[in-house]
Amino acid sequence: MNAKVDSGTPLQNSSNVKEKSKKEAIVNRLTCATLEGVNAKVIEVEATFTKGLPGFAVVGLASSDIQEAKERVKSALLTNEFVFPPLKITVNLSPSDIKKNGTHFDLPLALLVALNKQSFEEEGLFVFGELGLDGRVKSSSMLFPLILSLKEQGLIKRAIVPKEAIVYLSHISGVDFIAVDTLNEAIVLLSKGEFQSNVKKFDYDAKSFILDTTPYYYEERYESDFLDVKGQRVAKRAALIAAAGMHNLFMEGNPGCGKSMIAKRIKDILPPMQEEELLSIAKHQFLDGQTPSFKAIRPMRSPHHTATSASIFGGGSGQAKIGEVALASKGILFFDEIPHFSKQVLEAMREPLQDKKVHIARVNAKIEYEADIMFVAAQNPCPCGNLLSKVQACRCTEVEIKRYANKLSDPFLDRIDLFVVMQEVQSGDKSDVSSKAMHKAVIEAFKRQKQRKQLRLNGKLAEDEIEQYCVLRSDAETILESAISKFGLSHRSIASIKKIGRTIADLNGHELIEKKDVLEALSYRRRK
Repeated sequence: MNAKVDSGTPLQNSSNVKEKSKKEAIVNRLTCATLEGVNAKVIEVEATFTKGLPGFAVVGLASSDIQEAKERVKSALLTNEFVFPPLKITVNLSPSDIKKNGTHFDLPLALLVALNKQSFEEEGLFVFGELGLDGRVKSSSMLFPLILSLKEQGLIKRAIVPKEAIVYLSHISGVDFIAVDTLNEAIVLLSKGEFQSNVKKFDYDAKSFILDTTPYYYEERYESDFLDVKGQRVAKRAALIAAAGMHNLFMEGNPGCGKSMIAKRIKDILPPMQEEELLSIAKHQFLDGQTPSFKAIRPMRSPHHTATSASIFGGGSGQAKIGEVALASKGILFFDEIPHFSKQVLEAMREPLQDKKVHIARVNAKIEYEADIMFVAAQNPCPCGNLLSKVQACRCTEVEIKRYANKLSDPFLDRIDLFVVMQEVQSGDKSDVSSKAMHKAVIEAFKRQKQRKQLRLNGKLAEDEIEQYCVLRSDAETILESAISKFGLSHRSIASIKKIGRTIADLNGHELIEKKDVLEALSYRRRK
């Protein structure tokens, strides 16, 4: 009888010890994020402190820069008179099947260690920051893309961030930022539970106007003026139409006739932007390692014809990275001397021109990113460039000319809206329009598009939107039907003509697409 009581006592004591250890074990959690491709994934950082051989382990597919964070955290805590707990510290980054990277995990790791005796779970609070060895909280290039992506997904409302990052993070509206300079500041904030935003919203230094409560921004900065382009009246008109509706443009002409001059001046007359577009451009620039200016200027990228497919569309064996197409999103991608680009690049361009997206598939990464570009291309009429010249003799054979023309496939060319054959330069050519005047016309056409409640500009309209917004008068419909039967226009060509006609009507101040608008649109079709 006594033996049974004695044998039960140790079991009861063991149960008490286990229950006590459960009460003593504290699991604290903070929220951070990592980039997967170009999109952010929420990561829960949780830590436990248990009795055992002292150690510090980070689990959950953490990259080398997060593993190195352990030493930065130790140094930052010790130099600020915090006692590193003599316990077994285990930090888990959840979900565990996503690879995490970035030095911005330093601050949440340090806060969990510093406040190991205090129980807390701050729901909806994100923490980002790299730590210096002295406890200073530093910025990192990943912060802006991370937080912007979280905001676009509706996942973030408030965040503790480095004070030095506020210069660009303040552009992101709708997020309450608590800026800190040091680890000590962050510890005091978290221990007291005081999360009052201390960052003012950024005001854009640009010209603007408001339509239906939405502000639109633009710059009147003309580094290169259309006044410098002598003659080429038709090409400049096509450039104006292309800019007003963000249509794809193709120019063909002799060397020196002004193809590149016109292409480089289009970027200064492009339509205004809303805040989401400005932030999207800045996000891609950060991902490319650039420091954005946050100016209301659409980007222009002009890769050389020797550029590889990976540099133009993005790639990489480990982690997929963005390329020229993504960096040109919301702006212009210009291919000069387009027949010299590789066949692989030209055929791959069909996807972003059609879907406004690019897919990159690698063994370790599969990502999709936005490629909402205005495509501009230029080429000579033949390898020597003098085929259309009335003065210079063409040195090319018929076989060379045919081979040169066949480098561009019909499916690729069918995705371009406006085709212009440039005029040969004449001694009497004069300037007739300035960039400022053209930009003013573009802004007025832009306002008409937005007043119709269009989400996209004319050049980017989807099939159902074309039927809704590109309405033709009866005589204009008759002209288009006649052109369809005469020229054998494809379905895509018909849609393209309607979109161009809509932009021309906007420039001319017409509510519906009129006969003269359709006739002008047809003049820019591709001659086969």
